[in-house]
Amino acid sequence: MAIALTRRTLLRLAGTTSLAMAAAAAARAEGPAPVVGPGFAASTPIRCGAIGLRVRDLDEMSRYYQSVLGLGVIAASADGVILGAGGVPLVWLEPRPQAAYEPRNAAGLFHTAFLMPSRHDLARWLVHVARNQTPLTGFADHSVSEAVYLDDPEGNGIEVYADRDPRLWRWEGERVVMGTHRLDVDGILSLTDTSRSNYRDAPAGMRIGHMHLRVGDIAQSEDFYRDAIGLDSTSRRDTASFLSSGRYHHHVALNTWNSASAGPRDQAQTGLDWFSLEVADPALLAAQRERMAKAGYAPATVARGFESTDPWGTRVRLVGA
Repeated sequence: MAIALTRRTLLRLAGTTSLAMAAAAAARAEGPAPVVGPGFAASTPIRCGAIGLRVRDLDEMSRYYQSVLGLGVIAASADGVILGAGGVPLVWLEPRPQAAYEPRNAAGLFHTAFLMPSRHDLARWLVHVARNQTPLTGFADHSVSEAVYLDDPEGNGIEVYADRDPRLWRWEGERVVMGTHRLDVDGILSLTDTSRSNYRDAPAGMRIGHMHLRVGDIAQSEDFYRDAIGLDSTSRRDTASFLSSGRYHHHVALNTWNSASAGPRDQAQTGLDWFSLEVADPALLAAQRERMAKAGYAPATVARGFESTDPWGTRVRLVGA
């Protein structure tokens, strides 16, 4: 049955009655907060690549990422399913049918942030999920970007967002100004026809713009992601840290909001198994491997690069772009 797409419809999907409540929900999901779109995020010396998720119900999870995000199947076998956009692999689903669900207070994935090529693409996607009555968990304007939040069927957080033109970002020295404000839903929806959905396949330029992780300790996480991997700090709070390459607002975010003092992750549980950071320059990739080894993180060879394990057991792969 067709539904009338109104702001109220979107708020109901997000389980709220006002955009202020939706922004508050997004604050819990994201924290107190040249080229538009993935062109910038994906042009930096180090950028996000793909993720591997351990999942209990492979078929259900594959259908979800296809139907909700529009990802296409790149490969499928008994070992799992690889999904992507424009032929680029983004999500690897690895079946673990007997696995227990990873608790929300454990270290691990907070959300995977899928970056739309444009605000217009975000608008088309928003009409799509509204008309399919996909449950949402929040909306927010983060000053540098506009974001919508939801969870997959096994509780893995997802952000779908579009960047503002980087010329509009405000920097205070080496810190970028980010916040959590009311999202201009009407302004986004004005960019497309809300009477029908014309979103089926993810835009070819959709990429993972950033990874947001739950960690047990901010200083310890910075030792790994900033000092060993070599990302730059772009924003810092007592309970959260945001890091990037090439002055993007953030490629990796770390928080202890629900996971303070968390111990090592249970590798037999569902959730994030690994994620990759792509390195464009082979010389930089080689230097990064040496840097990780000197820091004591024992890089192991994988296809196109190497991987190390963060202090809580999440595998991070640095691979050639």
